[in-house]
Amino acid sequence: MHSPEELLALYEQKFNSSNFNESPSALYDPVKHIMSIKGKRIRPLLLMMSCDLFGGSVAEALNPAFALEVFHNFTLVHDDIMDNADIRRGIPTVHKKFGINSGILAGDVMLAYAYKYLTDIPVVHIPELLRIFNQTAIEIFEGQQLDMDFEKRTNVAETEYLKMIEYKTSVLLGCALQMGAVLAGADQENQKRIYDFGLNLGLAFQIKDDYLDAFGDGEKVGKKIGGDIVQNKKTYLLITALQAAKGAQLDELHALLNNTNEEEKIAGVKHLFETLGVKVIAENRMNQLYDKAIESLQSVMVEAPRKELLLKLARAVHERDF
Repeated sequence: MHSPEELLALYEQKFNSSNFNESPSALYDPVKHIMSIKGKRIRPLLLMMSCDLFGGSVAEALNPAFALEVFHNFTLVHDDIMDNADIRRGIPTVHKKFGINSGILAGDVMLAYAYKYLTDIPVVHIPELLRIFNQTAIEIFEGQQLDMDFEKRTNVAETEYLKMIEYKTSVLLGCALQMGAVLAGADQENQKRIYDFGLNLGLAFQIKDDYLDAFGDGEKVGKKIGGDIVQNKKTYLLITALQAAKGAQLDELHALLNNTNEEEKIAGVKHLFETLGVKVIAENRMNQLYDKAIESLQSVMVEAPRKELLLKLARAVHERDF
């Protein structure tokens, strides 16, 4: 089996800005901007590692891996426009640097490129990978809409929130792992188990993102801490706080949500998160979901040593501070 470092090296050797057209530059410069921002590469890595886990050809997994990374970055470009975000991983967002119209069109062409690379594989796998990818894309778009809907609501249940982040974030991790399994010829049961591993890891991953937005290190996270608080974004922490707060604390929380002084708002909400025990509740929920993910991975029917690399990666994702 290949180490994650070896897989990422293969990936980086094959894919760079030359994988997109050069002209018109006004279309492709924004694409190259977002794709040049070094992310975690978790989705393509998971796809390749899953293919490797089940004994498949890593070479055949490279194009679908790139397709998922392009698709993921397409969603980020459009999400940043909808969220009016200025910074992505410490770098100006596409629409901030190139304008909203260029951001929309760059995202559109990235979606087309995702399909281009997804289908550049042995023809026998194309129907199943397209089925998985299309279902995942639909769920991601539904998740984004739920996220926007939640911004207009005062009360969102935990179950609703978990469904939203399942669609918006987790399904793409599950998709990556299932695609790798399909490319390697894994059976349906193993495909489901590896998908469930990604799904629950993704849920823990998103709650960790919510957590880091409030309690992370801004330099490590790559954005201003408290951005979600300023926007009254319905994160796991805020939803839990709204359910836990009573009386004077609830009044204080609502007052803070309407506070236009960003520094006061961030400090006050974070203090309530700690006072109400929300910080600990979020930590415990992350751990529960992570444990569930590990159970799914352990149930995959391959030799235990072959799972060690994915177990190590999962721990790194779970314990990250960025």
